[in-house]
Amino acid sequence: MKYNDIDFNNKTILITGAAGFIGSNLAFYFQENFPDANVIALDCFRSGQTFSNGNLKSFGHFKNLIGFKGTVISGDINDTDLLKRLAIQYSFDYIFHQAAISDTTVSEQDLMIKTNVNAYEELLKIAINHNANMVYASSGATYGDASSPQTVGKEAPSNVYGFSKLMMDNISYSYINKNPNISIVGLRYFNVYGPREFYKNKTASTVVQFGHQLLKGNAPKLFEGSDKILRDFIYIEDVIQANIKACAPLKSGVYNVGTGKARSFQAIADILQKELGTNFETQYIPNPYIGQYQFHTEANMQDSKENLDFEARYELEDGIKAYIPEIKRLFNDEVK
Repeated sequence: MKYNDIDFNNKTILITGAAGFIGSNLAFYFQENFPDANVIALDCFRSGQTFSNGNLKSFGHFKNLIGFKGTVISGDINDTDLLKRLAIQYSFDYIFHQAAISDTTVSEQDLMIKTNVNAYEELLKIAINHNANMVYASSGATYGDASSPQTVGKEAPSNVYGFSKLMMDNISYSYINKNPNISIVGLRYFNVYGPREFYKNKTASTVVQFGHQLLKGNAPKLFEGSDKILRDFIYIEDVIQANIKACAPLKSGVYNVGTGKARSFQAIADILQKELGTNFETQYIPNPYIGQYQFHTEANMQDSKENLDFEARYELEDGIKAYIPEIKRLFNDEVK
């Protein structure tokens, strides 16, 4: 589906983090809707390297790009020589910067800042030099424990990941204030779910994790009080809509990408059971994260509607229903 009047055919588009969840969905969006677009898919594909918490340093997976016909480049955005080569070899029209260390439990603060903050500024300089509009991934994690509805300008990050994304936004504003000839838009994603997230492993959404629990014949396990633990869950197709609309904003800035509606983890389990035809009794376990756990997120969507013309089209029920065939396919191909 084409979300605005921009013709991306014959445009050169850089997507960083292109073998990840959102980046790969963007790559296929352009391939399917603008077959003559020149899409450059850059990713630091996964290896055996891990952080001190045991999680992979990169979630990029080749399977997310099977069927992609554009250019694929394996590389690290921290590699300044690589960025220089890209800047010389291509003339970009749009940059969609999705690459990041997105694991909120990572404790390597130095690498988090280097990757998420410093490398972003280098990419932003390329965008300005190329006269390429910049759309980048910020995060709802910038809000930390801020009260709902979460509103741009009222941030309280509770981990280095959220802090790094807030620093990205601050850099963006400093360049926006210089009135560049490009648009610069940061998108604060809330809880995204949908196809191509599976290879995020433990950091994949509860939607796919609960779905596979049910398909294994196991009852869903939720924290006690999960009917009162609320999040703003947004389907991947709406996130793609936001990225495309961010290419032509009324004004540059940082915008929330959510539904503006908080839903419970209990609701996810109930919707999945309905769609999968199961009827297990939910098991409740003590929540060990009380005091360090967000109990309510809900994006303030007013500015996003006004300046991006963005409004989510998928209710939680719609998104899960659309996701079910892929949840089943993954279970049969990857989980069983």
